[in-house]
Amino acid sequence: MTIFLIGFMGAGKTTIANLLSPDFIDMDDVIVERIGMPISTFFEIAGETAFREIESQVLLELTQTSGVISTGGGVVMSEENRRILSKSKAEVIYLKSDFDTLYQRITADKSNVRPLFLNNSRVELQAIFEARAPLYEAIATQIITISGKSPEAILKEIQA
Repeated sequence: MTIFLIGFMGAGKTTIANLLSPDFIDMDDVIVERIGMPISTFFEIAGETAFREIESQVLLELTQTSGVISTGGGVVMSEENRRILSKSKAEVIYLKSDFDTLYQRITADKSNVRPLFLNNSRVELQAIFEARAPLYEAIATQIITISGKSPEAILKEIQA
């Protein structure tokens, strides 16, 4: 079985993926290996359209594997990616939270500084969050509300 974890940055996709399977696949790591540079650098050089094309190729390949896959927060921005996830036989788990909780987590995380966070104001980030939320919900096969829950409690809810 294949499980894709989706959600906005700071939702804990990597943390939960690691709890579900220590040998999980981080989709962003696969993309970085494929393009040979940080995603932020590729974005600056080639633009979002080129990035989303590579992201779609990697996503399609990953639907043919089994295991746990942590996606990038923007995976739902591409209509092609939403189609790929919707048509896959994979479990697509949306780690859902309110914006304030996510913003606090992103602000506190000094080890994973995200370009989207650095380059946008809180108001702009909230607009991005609000645009993505219905897209996550539309393709999710399971929605787990994460606000106020420990990673272990989230894991138990997924496994229930």
